Amino acid sequence: MTALRFLVAESETPEDRERRRESVGRSSGETYLDTLRAIVPEAVCELVRPAEEGAAAPGVEALREQDGVFLTGSPLHVYEDTPEVRRQLRFMRDVFRSGTPSFGSCAGLQVATAAAGGRVRENRRGHEAAFARRITATEAGREHPLLAGRPAAWDALAIHTDEVERLPEGGTVLAGNGVSAVQAAEIRHEGGTFWGVQYHPELPLDEVAAALRRQAKDLMEQGLARDEAAVDAQASLIEALHREPERRDLAWRLGVDRQVTCAAQRQVELRNFIEHLVRPVHRARGRA
Repeated sequence: MTALRFLVAESETPEDRERRRESVGRSSGETYLDTLRAIVPEAVCELVRPAEEGAAAPGVEALREQDGVFLTGSPLHVYEDTPEVRRQLRFMRDVFRSGTPSFGSCAGLQVATAAAGGRVRENRRGHEAAFARRITATEAGREHPLLAGRPAAWDALAIHTDEVERLPEGGTVLAGNGVSAVQAAEIRHEGGTFWGVQYHPELPLDEVAAALRRQAKDLMEQGLARDEAAVDAQASLIEALHREPERRDLAWRLGVDRQVTCAAQRQVELRNFIEHLVRPVHRARGRA
């Protein structure tokens, strides 16, 4: 059997990438690679940065050689007409045209939405920081393989300021919550299929803690914390739970359960994407 080939598309700016590396030692794409290799150790994984000027983004034919394309989170706002956003959207349109299954976390969902003709905006109900709470599947989502294994309601790691306002034609809302109506979706566009979530199934808890510290001023402006000490206290609890995920007292203080504390449960959408979409297409293309 031919090994699965995964392409991770990172859209951090060089400055944001270095800030992230300073706090957690990895860029968003490098974290994604680590998670995918843990799920499918034999997979051949590659990292590209299609939003960067001068970067060699693969075209449609090269993308067809991949079995799955993964879009990371990003500080880019896809409703802003910048060269970086235009390059990222052009890449995503090529992904759709290639027919290779694709998956996106957080901004990855927003990129796919905008590339296919939907709309993204700043989150009208404020930021989600650390956790997206009480996510529930829609009627379509309850039967969709992306969410297989999720309970009736669940929490997930999340940190975002933008949201999907309207999915494009060919889009289906699979889950939402009180903050963002689109927390999970499928988009079918120009022969390609995308599954995505507004949260972060690829992240470990300590990286969310670090993100809180990096965005402390924004959290204070949003009224989510009174001062940096409050942000640091919350981040410290999350870091402690990362080190000792079986600590029930820490989970209780943070109000989370095994949907958050167990790595396999956090990653359920990634695992479902690989098993229910990537592997069947891999076989259909004669690579098994």
